Amino acid sequence: MPTEQLFSHSCISRYPQNPVLTGKQVPYASDLVFNAGVIPWQGGYAMVFRNDYGYLGRASFSGTNIGLALSPDGIHWQVEPQPVFSLKDEEIKRAYDPRLTVIDGEVYMTFAVDTGHGLRGGIAHTDDLHHFDVISMTVPDNRNMVLFPQKYQGMYIRLERPMPVYSRGRDRFDIWWSESPDLIHWGNSHLVAGVEDFPFANDKIGPGAPPVYTEKGWLAVTHTVDIDPERGKNGWEDKWTKRYCAAAILLDKDAPWKMIGHSRVPLLAPEADYETKEGFRTNVIFPTAAIPMPDGRLRIYYGAADTVIALAEAKIDDLIALCLEEDSKRDTKIVY
Repeated sequence: MPTEQLFSHSCISRYPQNPVLTGKQVPYASDLVFNAGVIPWQGGYAMVFRNDYGYLGRASFSGTNIGLALSPDGIHWQVEPQPVFSLKDEEIKRAYDPRLTVIDGEVYMTFAVDTGHGLRGGIAHTDDLHHFDVISMTVPDNRNMVLFPQKYQGMYIRLERPMPVYSRGRDRFDIWWSESPDLIHWGNSHLVAGVEDFPFANDKIGPGAPPVYTEKGWLAVTHTVDIDPERGKNGWEDKWTKRYCAAAILLDKDAPWKMIGHSRVPLLAPEADYETKEGFRTNVIFPTAAIPMPDGRLRIYYGAADTVIALAEAKIDDLIALCLEEDSKRDTKIVY
């Protein structure tokens, strides 16, 4: 039977003029712009975004790079004339899905990397958002990494999504926590959340936006995925059976690998036309940035249908309450 329709929680609202960035605003080759990192920058905001170009059919593009856009208000964006980051050689096929984090005044970008021998996650440092020095990359298969904006007991910390297909028997990817003294050597890893914690996921979950510190703990917006084999052509590909939603988790502020609460219903589910009817892969919401605002709201930037960048907002207090809500009657259990 087809899986149940999901709906966004009432605590969150989409920006009425979504999307906030599309390929039409990019002054160089662009088919898709999505999955962006955003930070406050020089009195305004800066965004690095994934840019796929040269559509070849099915799921193939001739290239991928990372672009930069600047904004005075976080809503209206001006894209810089050229991409600011790309990786490609005999082994590395592309770098994509950037996130930005500021730690002790220094700007870091995490990103995913496709290689000839597996998927990797990378970390780079930048002073000006135009030049990036790669610090480290994981072994396969690990990606969707996000750095915390504060150190823990003198250590850098991150959320990550390893992909243990062999040992799990199929896609069943969870959220983990690791620490590092230098952003190069990572270890002391802990499981943070499993797919089974989210009744509206049956395939995988992963980090989304870098966590935000609150008095109640670390608030992190994540993504969840469910598969329905009966879904057919949903976008440009012949078949796309996945649905991505946004969720939220709350981590202990004194032990950030401990999840003390999480949303048991979606925070954002695909509903708008630019999420469900238009784009490369429909039914995809992929959050990658969360900016606290002075009025107590959280701005959440997300990739919609793997095609455009959209914006939603919710009160931080409401998101925390959603994570701590234990009403199991509201659960929607997604199965194959």
